[in-house]
Amino acid sequence: MRIVIGEVVHETNTFSNVPTTVELFQLWEWDRGQTILQNHRNVRSCLGGMIDRAEELGLEVVPSFAAFAYPAGTITRETYEAIKHELIEGITEAGEIDAICLLLHGAGVVEGIDDLEGDLLQAVRHVVGYSVPLIVNLDPHGNLTDKMVAEADALLGFHLYPHTDMYERGVEAIDLAYRMVKGECKPAMHLTKLPLMISPSTTNLSPAKDINEACWKWEKEPGVIDCVFFHGFPYTDIPDVGVSIIVVTDGDKELAKRVADDVAKLVWEKREEFTPHILSPAEGIQEALRTEGCPVVMNETSDNPGAGSPGDGTYLLRAMLEAKLAKACFGFIYDPEVAQLAHDAGVGSTIDVKLGGKTDTLHGEPLSISVYVKSLTDSQGSHENYGKSARLQVGGVEIIVCSVKSQVLDEQVFLLNGIDVLEYKIVGLKSSQHFRAAYEPISARIITVDSPGLSCLQFTFFDFKRLQRPIYPLDTDTEFQI
Repeated sequence: MRIVIGEVVHETNTFSNVPTTVELFQLWEWDRGQTILQNHRNVRSCLGGMIDRAEELGLEVVPSFAAFAYPAGTITRETYEAIKHELIEGITEAGEIDAICLLLHGAGVVEGIDDLEGDLLQAVRHVVGYSVPLIVNLDPHGNLTDKMVAEADALLGFHLYPHTDMYERGVEAIDLAYRMVKGECKPAMHLTKLPLMISPSTTNLSPAKDINEACWKWEKEPGVIDCVFFHGFPYTDIPDVGVSIIVVTDGDKELAKRVADDVAKLVWEKREEFTPHILSPAEGIQEALRTEGCPVVMNETSDNPGAGSPGDGTYLLRAMLEAKLAKACFGFIYDPEVAQLAHDAGVGSTIDVKLGGKTDTLHGEPLSISVYVKSLTDSQGSHENYGKSARLQVGGVEIIVCSVKSQVLDEQVFLLNGIDVLEYKIVGLKSSQHFRAAYEPISARIITVDSPGLSCLQFTFFDFKRLQRPIYPLDTDTEFQI
């Protein structure tokens, strides 16, 4: 049995002024053929799960094309056409195949195309037809469409946020494809969409935890293959934005609809619980100082590069400096210009810089400060490349500056620059939820702060023009009926 695997992943923030180009994909992942196997085999990624499970079953894995770019603005049409060409060519060159398993995202937007995933799946079907099983893994922050449902045999979403179950979902895709090829299963799907946008919601806490538990309870019922709560991606101004439930059953469309509608009702009942209590950076700092123990982690969700924000916002860092904190660190701010200045000056130097605030005027003005260059690094690893980086100090606050934009996923970027976060009272970082997997076990407390930004928690901040209205919470009187 021969199974083609591939990947096209981008979470598009249409409010960003940074277009997503081929170069941005190539900065992270733009691979064909055996390179995909080399980079993902025995790795706890979604493609890693596909590869390991297929080889465990004795199947032949045919790698086609894999592209991943960090979230940014709308994908240029030229870039998308190049991606589509690479993927289709990889599938065509595979020759005789039995099934296809793809990792997509669900929130890709191209110039002139609101639904990257639906368009791409349709292109794949034009090549292989509708008899070849086509299984798709998706990020739970996808904005799901009827076209995606029509073109795929099964859409399987990650359940967890942070996405610590990607590997298992890849395994699940292969298992389902294997069963389909053997004639043991014929998936049926139903999509229930809600007129609802929600803020980033970690799944180990309520209310998202409660929704997942309802999904998993249904998955134990006979005939239910998969039940997934898709949070949606609210920072995209297209008609299909919103929360949805997708259910996959073994040939029973009525069961799929009944399950999806049941979970959707629960989500709607809990809609007000998804609206978080919001603290400003200054308020968050005072809360942190009142908290016993350390470290207290403050995540600046409004400038989360993992949601398409620039990563050079200054609101939280400015507040930390103005508070004249002792034993605090911030990691990290994206500013290749300042990183280069620090490298030119060398360790032990004191330099005047304008730090951050260079991508746009939305995320705060540049900080005009005098900094001490404490250490320098130049990271070019295969998995996370931060480029030239510097550890700068202003009073009691140590600041990491990097040359490649990324959200903070764990404590390694701090360790790389000589900072042990366990020794600091306050740790500032840019991320919405993914950091929690590493930081919850080691933190005295996590405090989320919000300010103007492309991934802020206040949806009224955005000038939406294309959403299907009414939609909650923008329209508080929105009604939802099955």
